[in-house]
Amino acid sequence: MNIIILSILTLVLVGAVAAIILYLASRKFRIFEDPRVGEVEAALPAVNCGGCGFPGCHGFAVACVEAESLEHLVCTVGGLPTQEKVAQILGKKANTFELTVAVVRCGGACEVRPRTNQYDGVSSCAIAHNLYGGDTGCSWGCLGLGDCEVACKFDALHIDPATLLPVVVETKCTSCNACVKSCPRSILELRKRGPKNRRICVNCVNKDEGAVIREACSTACIGCGKCADVCAFDAITLTNNLAYINPDKCTLCRRCAPVCPTNAIVELNFPDKKTINVLI
Repeated sequence: MNIIILSILTLVLVGAVAAIILYLASRKFRIFEDPRVGEVEAALPAVNCGGCGFPGCHGFAVACVEAESLEHLVCTVGGLPTQEKVAQILGKKANTFELTVAVVRCGGACEVRPRTNQYDGVSSCAIAHNLYGGDTGCSWGCLGLGDCEVACKFDALHIDPATLLPVVVETKCTSCNACVKSCPRSILELRKRGPKNRRICVNCVNKDEGAVIREACSTACIGCGKCADVCAFDAITLTNNLAYINPDKCTLCRRCAPVCPTNAIVELNFPDKKTINVLI
């Protein structure tokens, strides 16, 4: 009986000593956190998407509290209302920013980019990209396996079963950048929404020479430079056989699209020109 009592007392004593040590250690090494961090975090959408560039909403809240200004700190999911709430909590000037949206820079639908083989492996763009060039003659375009769709937490992007290309639901897109990061071919890009959600971009990322890419995709950019020649605002550059339209310089004049011989330049959300002529 004495042995049992002694054992119990020993365990109690060890537990008490351990508790005291842990308490002293927690007091010694505790990290003070500004209470405003919790307030800022509570004002955020709490989706932890990482679109702000920080590891979750808590990381963004800490950065906002520690920063001298909110100039380069943006929560794209919460938008301007969230930015204003954060600024009010911290007593800083609210950061204004131009809204962006995900754009798919590949027009290689099945009818213009025929399949040359069949992929029979794990349904992952990242894995397929590392294994081979793809199931078409274009080794730059969309693989259509849906990594971007899986990455999107807002149901703003889906793979079209007919074209096997991503389709962005602009009303749901929060510019979190998750789809852009998930694409191993870099065909997704965040671009300014533009006035009335109108945008013009080159719907291709292929850098092969024109003769080579034309065999693989009939709507690919062949690097002819005709679009750059007609642009009066120096908004189009031609690098590595591929044209690119700078959204910061583009005035949406629409002179470039009609001269593209492969229709690689797309005009998003513009009214039909025939409709405009009829109205006039």
